[in-house]
Amino acid sequence: MTKDKDLLASVSDVSTESEFFSPVPKGYKKGKARYVFVMGTVMSGLGKGIFSSCLAKLMQDKGLKVAPIKLEGYLNIDSGTLNPFRHGEVFVLDDGMETDMDLGTYERMLDQDLSKANFATSGQIFNAVLNKERHGDYLGRDVQMIPHVTGEVKLKLRQLAMDSNADIVFVEIGGTVGDLENAYYIEATRELAYEEGPHSSCFVALTYILEPKTLGEQKSKAAQLGIKQLMQCGIQPDIIVCRASSPVTEKARQKISVYSNVPFERVISLPDSASIYMIPAMLREVGLDFEVARLLKIDDRINLRHERKAWAQWCDFTDKIGSAGHEVTIGITGKYTSVRDSYASIINALEHAGIALSCAVKIKWIDTTNLTDENVGGNLEDVDGIIVPGGFGTRGAEGKITCIKYARESNLPYLGLCFGFQMAVIEFARNVCGLTRANSTEIQPDCPEPVIDILPEQKKIEGLGGNMRLGGRDVELKANTMAWELFGKANSVRMRFRHRYEVDPRYIDQLEEAGLVFSGKAPNQPIMQILELPSHPYFLGTQAHPCLTSRPLRPQPMFVGLVAAAMQKHYPKEESPDCMKAVQKVCSRTA
Repeated sequence: MTKDKDLLASVSDVSTESEFFSPVPKGYKKGKARYVFVMGTVMSGLGKGIFSSCLAKLMQDKGLKVAPIKLEGYLNIDSGTLNPFRHGEVFVLDDGMETDMDLGTYERMLDQDLSKANFATSGQIFNAVLNKERHGDYLGRDVQMIPHVTGEVKLKLRQLAMDSNADIVFVEIGGTVGDLENAYYIEATRELAYEEGPHSSCFVALTYILEPKTLGEQKSKAAQLGIKQLMQCGIQPDIIVCRASSPVTEKARQKISVYSNVPFERVISLPDSASIYMIPAMLREVGLDFEVARLLKIDDRINLRHERKAWAQWCDFTDKIGSAGHEVTIGITGKYTSVRDSYASIINALEHAGIALSCAVKIKWIDTTNLTDENVGGNLEDVDGIIVPGGFGTRGAEGKITCIKYARESNLPYLGLCFGFQMAVIEFARNVCGLTRANSTEIQPDCPEPVIDILPEQKKIEGLGGNMRLGGRDVELKANTMAWELFGKANSVRMRFRHRYEVDPRYIDQLEEAGLVFSGKAPNQPIMQILELPSHPYFLGTQAHPCLTSRPLRPQPMFVGLVAAAMQKHYPKEESPDCMKAVQKVCSRTA
């Protein structure tokens, strides 16, 4: 026993003589933080991020400090260059890191701003290792996947635990057990659990229970084999979560329990849910939160009073789901409409706003690629408001401009995000200011009237991501405007950005003289960031992505305003408060 303890203690030594290499951050205290590792079997898309964030929320409600991290297998340094059709939306953190959409799930569920420390890719890990090799940090040893790459992973996890002062670090491994690209992540978690000692870690395996229609019963063999593959990696799961379209039968769970050496009560059924925000209650009902606390031996850190208060607030929110007395339809006009994950944050922001206003928000997906002045009315006649979201490139741009023109002329509630802000400027310039050749240099590089352009001054100011403006920025609000009122008459508001092109300052005066109001701008810079039309019931655009900061208990004001305006349009005979009063009521209640 003494020899084993000595061996564990030596693992953290960095030496040319030792076969162990496991760097530990200076000041790190072993045993302070616990680790929950979440990985998937059978298939991707099981909702590992959703499950992990929901479990993390339950532990956070108990007064515990939690820190999530997503480990991705791809070699990209970040998610910024990934195609939305293949990968879903790029979620931008406040510090400018472009990440996987799961980071958005964590931020929303935990109501917590994350940073680059909460996200890692194989590209980041390998880059760090190779830089250290060039600097001679490995003392002349040959650099290998084990121990140096796995050591870098462990270092990142421990650094996060120490910097966040977390009680529990939730580690989600992207992909599926058996993928070559995440094998070293899995090995690193095995090593970390060994090095940290008993009760330091909890391994959760998500799996899928098949239910072929032709057979009429659930089949667990694929799940059994997936878990066996994890065990072959040297990891014994502590908890198995069975995903399925319907509740998993006791028979299927018993088979998995016997096959995987996991107690039956820790084989959890997690069927599909109408809303992800109902999942914390599903996990709480089966006692998974307390089971994890017992496995990690942190029962003594739980604050039950804090839990009762936090859970009551959450239930106030979830009790409204599915009980709305009104319904509106919002059209999302874009070019990635075939892949809903491309607009995940927008969907969530609309859901938050709808629940706050007791209004069910239906979404109509409208591909703008083939929209024209002749057919736009037929496509938009059954919607109560529209959103023109962000995007890059020329495809679908003219269709978006057509939608904006229709919304402006028909008094249809409108919210433009990033590219939607730019297209609103172009539409107004063409059809109100008489600048018929107005366009963006992104779409038409030799445009004679470039109302949207990359400016030399901005290239000098903004260095992150080349000329890309990324992350959180303060926006100055103009008094006595719609934006000013939406944000509680504040002088400024913090928003997140991801764009290259701006309104050319040469055209600002001309646009404003024609009636367009720029109600938000960058401090000390001629960079326009919010626009509105005072003559319109609700016409708002922002260069930012406000959907990224919407939270279940703190819905984003621009989306609340849009849904409220849509309700006024849909129910004109009802005496309902205007959108401004609705926003003030909701946001004061959730502040």
